Formats: sequence, C-alpha cells, structure tokens
Amino acid sequence: MAENKRQGSSAKASQGSAASASGTGTTANMVPLEAALSGAIGARIRLTIATPTTSTLEGTLFTACPITNLVAINTSPAPPSGDPKQAQSGDYHVIPVSCIQSFQILALPPPTSSDSPFTDAQPPIQALDGRALKMREAKAIGDAIDREARRGKGVTREAQDIFDAFSRTMPARWDGQKIVVADAVTIAPPYRVDDCRPLVAGDTAALARVRKVLEMERKKIELRNASATIGSTSTFARNSGDQRKGG
Repeated sequence: MAENKRQGSSAKASQGSAASASGTGTTANMVPLEAALSGAIGARIRLTIATPTTSTLEGTLFTACPITNLVAINTSPAPPSGDPKQAQSGDYHVIPVSCIQSFQILALPPPTSSDSPFTDAQPPIQALDGRALKMREAKAIGDAIDREARRGKGVTREAQDIFDAFSRTMPARWDGQKIVVADAVTIAPPYRVDDCRPLVAGDTAALARVRKVLEMERKKIELRNASATIGSTSTFARNSGDQRKGG
C-alpha cells in the first residue's frame, strides 16, 4: 500500500508539472517526485502536504536536496514587478519529500543567462573577489612557511623556547641547530651565555646585549621548570596522603 501511495504521489506531481508547463494533463512521462521537484527549482509552485495533516504551501521553490530528501520553499510573495533581479523577501519552510503528496507548478522560473546562470539567483549570489582571495591564499602560505622556518629541527624544547623569546624582540633565525640573532651573534648548543659568538669579530656591543637577554631568558626557564617541579611534587604528596587516609 505504501508503494502504491508513493506511485500515486509521483503521478500527481508529474501531472501537475506537466499541466503547468505544457497545458496538458498527460501521465505518460511520469518521473519520481524528487526528480520532478529538482527540475522545478526557481518556479512558483503549490505543494500539497499529506502529514501530519493535509495542507498546502504556495511559493518559490528555493532548493530540492537529493541527499537529505528535503525541499525548501519561500512562501513570501514574488516581487510585484515580476522582475527576477528584484530581491524577494524570505519566509522559508523546509519540508521532507516524504511528506509531500503532490505539487503543481504555478509559474515557470525566470529565464537565466546561459553564460552566467547565477546572475538572477534569489537570494542574490555575491561575486567573489578573486584578487582578495589570492592575497589571502598568499598570506596563508607565507605565514605557514614563516612558522616552519621558526621551528628548530632536532632541537630541545628549551632551545625552541629561547629562540621564540629572542624572536619577540629581535630578528632571529636558525642555522642548523645554532640560533642567529640579528645577523650579529650566534648561540650554539647547549645555548648558554658562554656559547654566544659574534659574527663580526670585535662586535662586543651586540654580543653583550644578546648575552644579557639570554641570561634573563634562561632564568625565566629555570623558574618555570622549578615551579612545574614543585607543582608535581605537591600533587604527588597530596595524592599519597589521600591514599593513606583511604587505606
């Protein structure tokens, strides 16, 4: 019975579409309801909905999705002038195809330009700014390359932290596992103050500045490590005490 009802629904849909488009009521070329609705996008239609109660909706068919088996109909009145380029207000209803008993085409969709089928789309589809998209793409690629260049290869977390700290205030780059600061001083592993060397012999000012910054950053790292160790010890002691109480 369900299959018969479905076929009956498809027949009514095909009859309605054929009658509206060609003025005849033949059922010789029946198509599934989903296919008939997909071919009517943009047209003014009248839907007869069977569930939960029989009702009708009249409006512009906005879309028919073959994947979700849903249709969307805009029941707002068409623009008074009938000009398809004039924006139409929206009052959309989403309906499962399985709830549709039949539909009838009241007015065919407005013609569209063959070389630009989206020109008259409703709601209007805004043109994409190709130049702006290219600029965003180039920036994203540049940022990714820059992030990769700032990531040391085969270095410790401490070395990366030192590099990141210098990068916030001075130009820095990697030369293998060495950190080059301001193209003036290199810091070799294990990145202590005594591991700093000027690129130009006698450049004591740059060497002194980098050593001072490195000394400050290493103290910060030591403080962070000490805090993390104390926190871990406290957590272990607290958990051990809880276990003894529980025992």
